[in-house]
Amino acid sequence: MTYIAASRCPPVARPSLGARIARAYGLWLQRQQLRRLDDAALRDIGISRAQAEIEASRPIWDAPASWTR
Repeated sequence: MTYIAASRCPPVARPSLGARIARAYGLWLQRQQLRRLDDAALRDIGISRAQAEIEASRPIWDAPASWTR
């Protein structure tokens, strides 16, 4: 007789509240640092002052999905 075992992926554990707060604070810090860059540094990374201000003004819950994994 042949047995076929169906495997199920284990559920993905959600990060703890502390980890989610730390991630949100880190994102906020990065955006504030982006806001403080001078124009030469912004040119080096290929964005304008207006783009940096828009990114820095985004709320902490507005992050790309790839950043929250």
